[in-house]
Amino acid sequence: MTDTGTAVALTPAAQDRALPQAPLSGMAALSRFGIPLGLAGLGGGWSAARSSLGSPVWPEEILYGAASSLWLILTAVYVFRGLRRKGAFRADLRHEVAGPFASFIPLVGILLSSHYSQYLPPWGAWLCMGFIAALASVAAQLLAHWVTGGVSMQSIHPGYLLPVVPGFFVASIGFSSIHARDAAMASFGIGAFFWLVVGTVVTVRVMTGGELTAAAKTGLSAYLAAPATANIAWMLSHPGPVGAVQLGLTGVLVIMALTQVMLLPEYRKLPFTQMFWVFTFPVGATANYSIRWLATTDLPGREIYAFTILGLATAFTLVIAARSVLTAIAPKSARLATPQSTEVR
Repeated sequence: MTDTGTAVALTPAAQDRALPQAPLSGMAALSRFGIPLGLAGLGGGWSAARSSLGSPVWPEEILYGAASSLWLILTAVYVFRGLRRKGAFRADLRHEVAGPFASFIPLVGILLSSHYSQYLPPWGAWLCMGFIAALASVAAQLLAHWVTGGVSMQSIHPGYLLPVVPGFFVASIGFSSIHARDAAMASFGIGAFFWLVVGTVVTVRVMTGGELTAAAKTGLSAYLAAPATANIAWMLSHPGPVGAVQLGLTGVLVIMALTQVMLLPEYRKLPFTQMFWVFTFPVGATANYSIRWLATTDLPGREIYAFTILGLATAFTLVIAARSVLTAIAPKSARLATPQSTEVR
């Protein structure tokens, strides 16, 4: 994703004083991890369809394979560049804008190792626990920086939810995938706690701190990512009939999904950038849970509804991917189309 895509929500008056002076070189590199995150999220939706609807296995394997390849490449590039700049990761982690995106690296690792643990026991389980530990380390460093005055209120944006809310709900999903139910519940508790605490701070900033910048508005999709991952985490750790907690979480997901629908006119005004990949993970996670929830009901035609939701989520991700490719090649095409000098030398 681009540096522009990670712009913070600032009021015009406060923009100059709120922007930090820290190096910005890692911002684009960290935010690009949203691409494999979105692909893995959609892969989870197809995994749910395979287990609940008997869909073929190849779509999820293609998605997880693509996410794995991109994640490995992006991680190698980021680490290689970081080795040439002492304290690079620490500087990126402490950056007011880019800091929360550091959680994308272990977050994608959890999703991938959770999936492949079924093929690589016990190595997959150990990898999953290692990535969860890495996420916890990143989240703890971010929290320590935040609570010691490391950020200003104007610099806070919805992306601050990702490391400590959807992040720990995904960790709970990872623990459930390796049959560590007690650890899954502990992770769920962490995510629920910070959903209340950090979610309140972010919402106060969004509601009272002035209008979000165009690029920062894409981060509002984090409000959908939180209940989507919470629902999946609770369902996996509590198999069986749907209980009161699951129904309550489902209600939150429904109202957050409706809110995203109401925000569509705002999203349509935004110029397309690679930051639009931030929408794909919440959409994939919502499709994932919707398929799992429909499988627990006796709703007539539930298979049709489930495949329709999954099809829409897949089409949405493919459109984002196609637009990203076109956006990437457009500048090259423009340069090639620029008339060259005909002067004879």
